[in-house]
Amino acid sequence: MKTGLFFGSFNPIHIGHLIIANYMAGFSGLKEVWLVVSPHNPLKNKNSLSNMYDRLEMARLATENSDKIKVSDIEFNLPQPSYTIDTLAYLQEKYPGKEFALIMGADNLASFKKWKNYEVILKNYQIYVYPRPGFDLTEWVNHPSVTITETPQMDISSTFIRKGIAAGKNVQYFVPDNVLSFIDSKSMYR
Repeated sequence: MKTGLFFGSFNPIHIGHLIIANYMAGFSGLKEVWLVVSPHNPLKNKNSLSNMYDRLEMARLATENSDKIKVSDIEFNLPQPSYTIDTLAYLQEKYPGKEFALIMGADNLASFKKWKNYEVILKNYQIYVYPRPGFDLTEWVNHPSVTITETPQMDISSTFIRKGIAAGKNVQYFVPDNVLSFIDSKSMYR
C-alpha cells in the first residue's frame, strides 16, 4: 500500500485541500496521505507566504481527527527552495519500507515537464491527479505512471480565503473552525 504525498503551501489549509486528501486516502487505493507543508515552492513568491510553522500548525489542526491523513514538515530541514525530486529521494532513504506516490492537481500536471528531473519522478513514482476546471489531461490519460481520479472538484483557493479575510469577509466553512480560530488569534492575512 502506498503513501500519497500531497505537497502544498497550505496558506491557509482549507476544505478543498481536505476533501482532496480525504478522497485520496479513502477512494484511490492509497493507504494514507501525508500533507507535506512546503516552506517555499520554487514556482511561488516567497514573500506572499505566511510563517511555515503557522502553516504547519494550521494543517495539524485541520487533520487532528484523521487517522489516514498526517502532516509532514520533512521539507523544513531540506535546502530551499524545495524540489520534489530531492524530497522524494530523502523520504525513500528515511523510510525504506514505504512506497510513496505523488498527489497533484491537473494544473500542476500541465506544468509538470518544467519540474526538476520530472522524467525520474515519472519513471519511479505513481502520480494521482485530481481534476481542475480548465485543464486538459488528454496527454496523460494512458500514461502508466499517472492515475487520473474522480476527486470532487471545488474551486476554492487559499488566495480567495486570504483576500476574503483581508476584506473582512466571513470565511467560516471554507476552513475548519479550529484553523479559523488560529488565524484569528494571530491576526493572520489582515
